[in-house]
Amino acid sequence: MSLSTSSNFARPDDAFRAIVEAHRGLTDEQSADFDAALVLILANHIGDIDVLRQAIALAKRRMIDGQQQQQQQQQQQ
Repeated sequence: MSLSTSSNFARPDDAFRAIVEAHRGLTDEQSADFDAALVLILANHIGDIDVLRQAIALAKRRMIDGQQQQQQQQQQQ
């Protein structure tokens, strides 16, 4: 099985909204704890170490790309 990166939700905005709403009222620390718990629950649901590794690699690449873009924007200012 390979990592699916296309939306599997009929209404992806509802999924995003549900995650955002789950963070409402949480402190930064509680929010980080919630994210960690959610990741572990969903990783267990996936149950495929290869897919999990693909997801981890993609998340890291996106984070690094975002940081690089932010640095470039700051340098242009």
